[in-house]
Amino acid sequence: MSSKVKVAVRVRPLNKRELDIDTNIVVDMDNNQTFLLPTSTQKLPRTFAFDHCFWTIDEKNPKYADQEKVFAALGIDVLDSAFEGYNACIFAYGQTGSGKSYTMMGAGSEEHLKGIIPRLCDTMFARIDQNADPQLSFTVEVSYMEIYNEKVRDLLNPKGEKHHLKVREHLVLGPYVENLSKLAVRSFCDINDLMSEGNKSRTVAATQMNAESSRSHAVFSIVLTQTSFDPATQTGLEKVSRVSLVDLAGSERVSKTGAEGDRLKEGSNINKSLTTLGIVISALAEQGIAAKKGKQGFVPYRDSTLTWLLKDNLGGNSRTVMVATISPAEDNYEESLSTLRYADRAKKIVNHAVVNEDPNSRVIRELREEVEKLRLMLTRGGG
Repeated sequence: MSSKVKVAVRVRPLNKRELDIDTNIVVDMDNNQTFLLPTSTQKLPRTFAFDHCFWTIDEKNPKYADQEKVFAALGIDVLDSAFEGYNACIFAYGQTGSGKSYTMMGAGSEEHLKGIIPRLCDTMFARIDQNADPQLSFTVEVSYMEIYNEKVRDLLNPKGEKHHLKVREHLVLGPYVENLSKLAVRSFCDINDLMSEGNKSRTVAATQMNAESSRSHAVFSIVLTQTSFDPATQTGLEKVSRVSLVDLAGSERVSKTGAEGDRLKEGSNINKSLTTLGIVISALAEQGIAAKKGKQGFVPYRDSTLTWLLKDNLGGNSRTVMVATISPAEDNYEESLSTLRYADRAKKIVNHAVVNEDPNSRVIRELREEVEKLRLMLTRGGG
């Protein structure tokens, strides 16, 4: 089933640094449109249209979008896809300090501050608990990793070791991380505890732009397996879906972050992988045009660890959502414009998601559906 990547944009409030320099607000939103307003150097406004636009600058404004509204618009669809047997992905992109981690993870344990990831996990187990079908069972497994300086590290390693893991490629399943921990969970509390432990291991550091800047890309993966027992054939039919929840490190300019030493090296690798992501997004957007002309464009997935691991989510077997986060400040006009251009290109990516079920299960299900159709036809004919 072909579907385009769904793209949303979220603008955060002015932060302390922006308030201190008394910068102007140059971002506005109206329904599904985002506007970059004219500035002293940019005389013309710019308009972008997306699937969703979330205004989070001022709580008193009627168009204010809180964490619940963002999850309802993006997370519910992803969860529905997972229960239907499709792979799904949400990834957040934007400059450093633009609100990616707040959107994905939230801030603190208070309910109204929780981000997409904890809300999605909580809602998933609420649905599982509501299951009244004795023939249907669920198992949930999770993994959590970070890509730091182009190396993969397991954030759920029980030994606390920080050795690098290798990325391999499976002939059918595609790229995967060898020896990555995959832990079974039975409740939201289990997942919440694992996320908390993983976040403690994630690499963060202070820069002039962000007091707790993520210095790595983080990928939290959920594997949901649904097994339905068929009494007629005495077989179990399985559907397996993978949900990838990705919090990317922010793009940054050295002149603003004041990075040096290790921070400079981290920033360089972050920008390298995000540049590659931009090239991949552009190549995939152009691929649709090339396909109509009978040409096959090249997509450089292997040029970075991030894009190689996101291969299925970008142009592959997944229903994918991109959340672009931006600052409203005139001081960050160029960075916001760059992010919006990224997001505008991502709208053109076409994925090809399929229900992930065992081939034998699919044959049995299709035969059973055919038998039901024939039985119905005979019943009508006999009537």
